[in-house]
Parts: sequence; C-alpha cells; structure tokens
Amino acid sequence: TAVALCFQLDISPGYCWPFQASRSQVVIRLPEQVQPTAITVQHPLKRSSGLGDISSAVRDFTVSGMDGEEETLLGTFTYDIAEKPTQTFPLQV
Repeated sequence: TAVALCFQLDISPGYCWPFQASRSQVVIRLPEQVQPTAITVQHPLKRSSGLGDISSAVRDFTVSGMDGEEETLLGTFTYDIAEKPTQTFPLQV
C-alpha cells in the first residue's frame, strides 16, 4: 500500500509514497503507548533521481502524537534537499 511505502528502507527512485496533492497526512496507530524521540526522513539525492529532479521531496512537515483523543505537537520541521538525503529531527518530548 502507499502508506507502507513510507516505512521502507529502499529510497531508490520510484519507491516512494506519492502525495495526491501538495499536502497529505498519515496516521499511525500503535498497539501500545510509546515516546518517540526523533523522526527520520529519507529522499534520493538529485544525481540519483532518474529525472535529475527532487522537487517532490517533502519540505515542511509537522509531527503530532495522540494520547486518547488529545493531540500533542511534537515538532514542525523542514527537510532540506540541499543537505544529506537522510535527515533526523529530534521530537519535543
């Protein structure tokens, strides 16, 4: 499924989670409560892209956590396509 693609380790061109619009979201429900400390985002380098274009890479994104019905903002981040293809962002805990 498209959502399963966002959890795979293969960042080869074409193996991605394509958004249907400029904004999208994913909800992950876990069987028990966890306290994440960071989130990692990967995208192929420009030179690895079949078209030489990585403008489709995620840019600005927000991570929230849920405790029952209560939503908590864990951070707002920017993925920089000029930096390393794998970027880790610390979450507010």
